Amino acid sequence: MRKKHIVVIPGDGIGEEITSAAVRILDKVANKSGLTLTYEKHLAGGASIDQYGVPLTDSVVQAAKRADAVLLGAVGGPKWDHVPPEIRAEKAILGLRKELGLYANLRPIRVSPALVEFSPLKAEAVSGIDILLVRELSSGIYYGEKCESRVVGGIEQASDVEIYTVPEVNRIMHLACKAARLRSKQVVSVDKANVLATSRLWRRTANRVASEYADIALSHMYVDNCAMQLVLAPKSFDVIVTNNLFGDILSDEAAVLTGSIGMLPSASLGDGTGLYEPIHGSAPDIAGLGLANPIGTILSAAMLLRHSLGENAGAEKIEQAVDKVLAAGYRTADLYKPGSTKVTTDEMAGLIEAQLS
Repeated sequence: MRKKHIVVIPGDGIGEEITSAAVRILDKVANKSGLTLTYEKHLAGGASIDQYGVPLTDSVVQAAKRADAVLLGAVGGPKWDHVPPEIRAEKAILGLRKELGLYANLRPIRVSPALVEFSPLKAEAVSGIDILLVRELSSGIYYGEKCESRVVGGIEQASDVEIYTVPEVNRIMHLACKAARLRSKQVVSVDKANVLATSRLWRRTANRVASEYADIALSHMYVDNCAMQLVLAPKSFDVIVTNNLFGDILSDEAAVLTGSIGMLPSASLGDGTGLYEPIHGSAPDIAGLGLANPIGTILSAAMLLRHSLGENAGAEKIEQAVDKVLAAGYRTADLYKPGSTKVTTDEMAGLIEAQLS
């Protein structure tokens, strides 16, 4: 039997519930496909701050590097909002991305047919949306030089420096173009080239890379226009590729189109072990109450199977199982409406698992 090892980092808040649900689904798929999965659980984020005084320990980093994939719940929460900036819970994610060489975040934005009514946009605007947002993940303003505070001419100021290099833009553009080849062969590169020097370098480099892909249609869009078009004409997009800051904002905006961020997965890929996590937060206010939607994490597990373990058939089975359960009217609290059947976190996982039998 094939054997693969996964590091599971529940994180904080609802992390334990949603990662447990995803592991349950992974095991079901693995058992039916002759795959043996082993797991190793670690602390990161706020839980690690409480235990070790830092959001990410070297032992977790080393375990992640040895693993075939990492499944992450969510980190952070109000409890740790006032710790020093250098040990904020969110540093765990940034640290893992850096240490694992993860430079690309893939966020599929797809509206399940059963959930079209939950979108804030009209049904005809969102039905059939299928966007892949590719976000550069390891550079830009999040990793540039920072100054928390300095006084210049008697006035306090702070600064964050954004730097991009040609090799960094090259690799994310190659990834986006290759992804588009498996889809509709349309790539929109998002920048702010009318204002920012880094965006002008980004655009020049994007054009050079795209010239190597004769079958790919590349266009450019300013980030403010892209934000508007995601609301006005979301079905016009296939693959969107952009920098770290813009990708962070646009991916959350695009997530709203689906009606619930609890539904959406993500994959962080690059030179090392892939990292998979839902895009939502840790929601500590509902932790332990059975109210969390595990589908974003379960679909992240499907991406884990596809991208890190080469199990595309298993990934498709999970995605189809999710659609079937939703089509049958089952909903966690975030999606419940009269006429549907409200279920707990654990019950939702069980229903999806049953579809995999």
